[in-house]
Amino acid sequence: MTDSDALPPERPRDGELEELRRRVSELESARHEPKHRMRALGSSLLIILASLLALLAVVAVWANSIVRDTDRYVATMAPLASNPDIQKAVTNRVTDAVLQRVDVNGLVKELSDAAAQKGVPPRIATLVGNLDGPIENGLKQLVSNTVMRVVSSSAFETAWTNANRRAHSAVDKALTGSSDSVVQLKDNEVAIDVGPIVAQVKQRLVDSGLAVASKIPTVHTDFVVVEGKDVGKIKSYMRVLEIVGNWLPVIAVLIAAAGVFLAVHRRRALIGAAIGVFLAMVLLGVALTVFRAVYLDHLPPGTNSAAAGAVYDALVRFLRSSVRAVGALALVTAIGAFFVGPSRGAVFTRRFFSRSIGAGRDASVSAGLRLGPVGRFVHRFKKWIGVAILAVAAIVLFTWSYPTMAVVVWTALIVLVAFAIREFLDPGPSGAPGAAV
Repeated sequence: MTDSDALPPERPRDGELEELRRRVSELESARHEPKHRMRALGSSLLIILASLLALLAVVAVWANSIVRDTDRYVATMAPLASNPDIQKAVTNRVTDAVLQRVDVNGLVKELSDAAAQKGVPPRIATLVGNLDGPIENGLKQLVSNTVMRVVSSSAFETAWTNANRRAHSAVDKALTGSSDSVVQLKDNEVAIDVGPIVAQVKQRLVDSGLAVASKIPTVHTDFVVVEGKDVGKIKSYMRVLEIVGNWLPVIAVLIAAAGVFLAVHRRRALIGAAIGVFLAMVLLGVALTVFRAVYLDHLPPGTNSAAAGAVYDALVRFLRSSVRAVGALALVTAIGAFFVGPSRGAVFTRRFFSRSIGAGRDASVSAGLRLGPVGRFVHRFKKWIGVAILAVAAIVLFTWSYPTMAVVVWTALIVLVAFAIREFLDPGPSGAPGAAV
């Protein structure tokens, strides 16, 4: 046996071992590359589909709430009663309705006859007969001022809110074009009958001394809430969205979960899904703004565009709120998924907060804090406690009737505080400071 035969084989150095591992990893990746590509493609398609469905789901839930939730509908329409543009539009509509039923010529004739009976000279009686124009203008100003006082009063706000609450049962029929109630859809218009307001104005005119107003018959006149040539199409779309409104959000979540589960890198897929939903909400927000401009540009001639814009803003107010809430939830999810990852920034952030909380815990233990069985329990079930915190947060958000962006942000902050408390109560292994205590 030679000396060379007796020597053990030379062990590979660390650099060579790392190179071997890299080559083995490349070979394994090359072997599974077609399969990984198919999974990545399927995951991407599912995530894109889920993002688009999330957009439709937000619109569907909003449409469903407007049609089926009376409180939601009233909360949507009630602010319009105090909107100056709406008050002005209602004033003009009611004023025209009243003046159309006041016989100005008959009023002038009554004045002329009264002047003749009083023995007024014929020339003056003739002048009275020629006052139909000034009388009409003065009457219009009187009626307009009276209507404005009625419309700008708190009583009108109450009457408007109560009327919308009573009328909500007809909204569903209005959107399908089969209503003959207070809310109607005809000639591509969604209109509200303001006849009760005319009745109040009539009574006030009589009380102010205008006896001729008592002859105004019962008036049913419409104040148009939404009008346009596409209302007929929109009502059909909203009917479809109402039907799928309860299921579309669940379907979107399930498809997104399937896309994440199918992905090779699930954490990255979760970030991608969250960003996809966030971008869908941004797209929906931009679409609402663009559609507002298009809608106002295509109003029929003579329509009060300021009032129409106020109505549009009121109708989509809760839709915009839902867009912000879902966008905030998606953004929080993406940020959370990033900070649990292996990137340097995520690792540094986790270590920084963990060490800071640990330093505070050690200082508290040194000052006499006793963690005892609580600390041992938290350390043993730390992972499951984290799962429970996230599950409770998810249940809160999914069972909240109409979560806003504030609800999402506060829920995220509470989750962070809960994880910080969990970290504080965890004394670590038995040898860590405070564990024995």
